[in-house]
Amino acid sequence: MRLEMVKDWMTREVISASPEMGVLEAGNLMRENGIRRLPVVVDGRVVGLITHGDVREAKPSTSSSLSAWEMNYLLARLTVAEIMTEDPITISAEATIGEAAFIMYKRKVSGLPVVNADQALVGVITESDIFRMVVHEWQNSQDDPTPPYAHYDG
Repeated sequence: MRLEMVKDWMTREVISASPEMGVLEAGNLMRENGIRRLPVVVDGRVVGLITHGDVREAKPSTSSSLSAWEMNYLLARLTVAEIMTEDPITISAEATIGEAAFIMYKRKVSGLPVVNADQALVGVITESDIFRMVVHEWQNSQDDPTPPYAHYDG
């Protein structure tokens, strides 16, 4: 398998949020676009990350003593800045897919904002992108008679 680069598999058309965006708006944006994370950007630079899980956890419990009106009022005022992960782990577009996968595995995250040397957002690489690459490589190797690698004895 050739050395695969983040820049070749990342999503380049990135939907992002601003710190001032409402949490409900961010949740709707993720739902409408079928995505699970939004880089939070100020002047083109990544300052945070908000995930579908962050939005879900920000919603009040149904066992709360607040009325539905009070819960909706509080949630409507909550901003992305209040619940985002600040200074998220990022990766360079020039990194290898192996480096990205290793970081995601070790840090237990499912995606990374991709930044250039100025920390400006240029893309996002996710587990799904890496899985897409693996499937692509597998499809291309179907005619290869090389025996598979066995990582165990037996």
